[in-house]
Amino acid sequence: MKSSILTALLVAAAFPAAPAVAQSPGQVTQAITGTRLDISASGEVTRVPDLAVISAGVVARSATASAALQETADKMDRVITALKRAGVDDRDIQTSSVSLNPEYRYPENQSPQLTGYSASNQVTVRFRDIRNSGKILDALVGVGANQINGPSMTIEHPEAALDEARTRAIAQGRARAELYARALGMQVARVVSISEGGGYYAPPPPPPAPMMATAERSSYTRIEPGEQKLQVSLSMVFELR
Repeated sequence: MKSSILTALLVAAAFPAAPAVAQSPGQVTQAITGTRLDISASGEVTRVPDLAVISAGVVARSATASAALQETADKMDRVITALKRAGVDDRDIQTSSVSLNPEYRYPENQSPQLTGYSASNQVTVRFRDIRNSGKILDALVGVGANQINGPSMTIEHPEAALDEARTRAIAQGRARAELYARALGMQVARVVSISEGGGYYAPPPPPPAPMMATAERSSYTRIEPGEQKLQVSLSMVFELR
């Protein structure tokens, strides 16, 4: 019995174990026998934004906290009613913040003295009819909104545009690979890998200063959607031969 065990150990020692290779499920390793070429490429498209996001709010000050909150609640009820009357859906109106803060006076050489409270109530509004959103905002000021910021323009469903940008990025990457191959007197054998860096929206312009409307105005605030750039960046690996 001992002789059999000794023989087995000697045989195992004569054949060293192969090194272990960690491989995730589904991983495929493709060896590059030619020249490796790494390319960065991007594709861009422009679209007219179809959604404007604007913040509208009310601020009130009163001697008591409950009075300040009640005043902002009453004003916000009028703001939301005006939005719905203008055709804005419930799903496009979202409360973003409600705040209440004490206000103090600081006499010289004395303790701070409470003078009252300030309350704020803010909603985020999505306008799908961008060109008429300025007119609606003017109406909101008329019913008590005294804080308006925005708009932030966006595209509600960007996937189709991003797919077009992806197609352009791939075409750009392949064209660059062909250029390098010709310069080296070689040919593009195949695409080894492609990885995407993610879709990118060009930053919108800075929001305008808070808008105020007056009864004497004969025109209304104009909001123009302009165009927005969408970009996809790719990292591509080619094999040249």
